[in-house]
Amino acid sequence: MTKLLILIVVVLGILAVAQLARVYELTSRLRGKREEDISPSDNRFNGRMMWAFAVAYFAFFAWLVFHYQDKMLPVAASEQGVETDWLINFNWVILLIAFVITNVLLFWFAGKYLYSKDRRAFWQPHNNKLELAWTIVPAAVLAVIIIYGLRTWHTITAPAGPDAQLVELYARQFDWTARYPGADGGLGATDIRLINGSNPLGIVTPESVATRLAELDQEINATDSVLAHAILAETKSHELTESVGRMRRNKTRIINLRNLMEQDIKEKGAASTYLHGADDIVIKEFHLPIRKEVEILIRSQDVIHSAYLPHMRIQMNAVPGMTTRMKMVPTITTDSMRMVMKDEEFNFILLCNKICGASHYNMQMPLVVTSAEEYDAWMKDAMTKPFQPVAEAVSPEAPTMGADSATAAPVAVVQAH
Repeated sequence: MTKLLILIVVVLGILAVAQLARVYELTSRLRGKREEDISPSDNRFNGRMMWAFAVAYFAFFAWLVFHYQDKMLPVAASEQGVETDWLINFNWVILLIAFVITNVLLFWFAGKYLYSKDRRAFWQPHNNKLELAWTIVPAAVLAVIIIYGLRTWHTITAPAGPDAQLVELYARQFDWTARYPGADGGLGATDIRLINGSNPLGIVTPESVATRLAELDQEINATDSVLAHAILAETKSHELTESVGRMRRNKTRIINLRNLMEQDIKEKGAASTYLHGADDIVIKEFHLPIRKEVEILIRSQDVIHSAYLPHMRIQMNAVPGMTTRMKMVPTITTDSMRMVMKDEEFNFILLCNKICGASHYNMQMPLVVTSAEEYDAWMKDAMTKPFQPVAEAVSPEAPTMGADSATAAPVAVVQAH
């Protein structure tokens, strides 16, 4: 009821102001005064008010800066974040200088050069020097900003060192999954066609290929059985026929992938990325060690997402069909940041910074930054739960599978899940 009364009062106030304006307009017409006729006293009043407004304008701007300074970004928690903050502050300085100069001139000229029938404006249609000045100066400033920005971008996207910690962030509607290298120190190859309930990232191993082909065979046989024995509507029959066709095409592609995997293993032996996936750590946790360079690989399963770590000041798009990357060096642990923020519940957080669907806001995952010793202990525990517990090392000389047999024995002898 209170809100309704407030709304009524506001509406009545607007109507009253509109009626007063109408009355003023009618009385001006009765006096024979045209709307465009402004008296010298009105001109002087408006000019002085422009100066008064300028003072209030800058005072309010200063108040906003000081009043909300604690709402600004907290201290950067990575080396790249410090560099990014320098870039942002450099841009702010340039913007503030331009902001103050342009607004001071705007209000000063509005108050200083009032209309006077005894003064005529100077008309200057062309001036090469002025045009050269306002072209070169902004261009030079923009060049400095761009060069500085590219330098900062390079510190985030340049190749990481050989000793960098590797981690992959996998995005899909609407969550994140992390993948770490296992004992072999490398991440295995992936293929979206191998994604299923037990392989959410599509990691390519001999076992995952054989499992996916067996699943497809089972689905194809089940659908063929329905088509052969069930009484179906024409539309449903057509739908199932198309589904079988898609599964057969997908099966052919996976067989081709299997052949490629076998050839790569034969040529490269233990160096093949197809032999690195079994011990990968697929986990819903995101941990990093302090003061160690980290290379982050980013992939997406469905739509464009964006991996955003606001406290680290880094962000990179996750694009379907490609792997993007960035690097950073964390400099503040989670526990230390809690002391800085004076919040025992604080956590670094991984966000999606692209509106990727109805539950976009759910795409969050805490990031835990710890000491090297704590990280090593966490990693040791995580390594006890690899993607596939491998019973034997894969032999590059292992027999290959026939291209026409989807469920033949895999290249490696692996332990079932």
